[in-house]
Amino acid sequence: MKTVLDLKVKIFADGADRDGMLEMASKPFIKGLTTNPTLMRKAGITSYKDFALEILSEVKNKPISFEVFSDDFDEMERQALEIADWGENVYVKIPVMNTKQEPAYDLVEKLSNQGVKLNITALMTNIQVRSVAARLSKSIPSYISVFAGRVADTGRDPVPQMRDAVEFLKEMPNVELIWASPRELLNIFQADDVGCHIITVTNEVLKKLELVGKSLDEYSLETVKMFYSDAVKAGYKL
Repeated sequence: MKTVLDLKVKIFADGADRDGMLEMASKPFIKGLTTNPTLMRKAGITSYKDFALEILSEVKNKPISFEVFSDDFDEMERQALEIADWGENVYVKIPVMNTKQEPAYDLVEKLSNQGVKLNITALMTNIQVRSVAARLSKSIPSYISVFAGRVADTGRDPVPQMRDAVEFLKEMPNVELIWASPRELLNIFQADDVGCHIITVTNEVLKKLELVGKSLDEYSLETVKMFYSDAVKAGYKL
């Protein structure tokens, strides 16, 4: 079985907890970081820019993605240009559409042609992948982020879809595919198997890395011990 060191897929830490982000950024196997407004709100972040600049003051040598948060494309553009100016390692996350279901393709093309490194986010289909890729500059590094975990939530297997996207993007060496919203550690190995360039992983899932290659007999015994111990602690009787 592969170990983490055998993987070709790059692991990006996904979160908005300052200490957790900095801890992950310090680990050699973490190749980049991402966050989004939802994670930041859950973490109690009140000043978007102050938080971002604080993280960037510590994380200077790994790519990190920050997302625009307007629903208006003109304002998205303004925010994107400001965010891009925060650091050379910054990628600007642009949602694939706004809340009116209007595609962001024109904005993607405009920003990419201005040299902004983009992370196009919240994609769910390979039609979207192709539409976004057609608008990206071939000379500017960019990410296309497919929410494979959410695809799986609908009962669909994301593996064939992600494999097709990897194949399609081979003609664009500056565009990397992200397997986003993984639900379990297995997804890291699935992403690696299909040749996906990057997978974003939360700290909760990353904590399970120590389980990779663990003896299943030993894991089974630990599980039985846990059930027994909890029953004893609870004082259950029949």
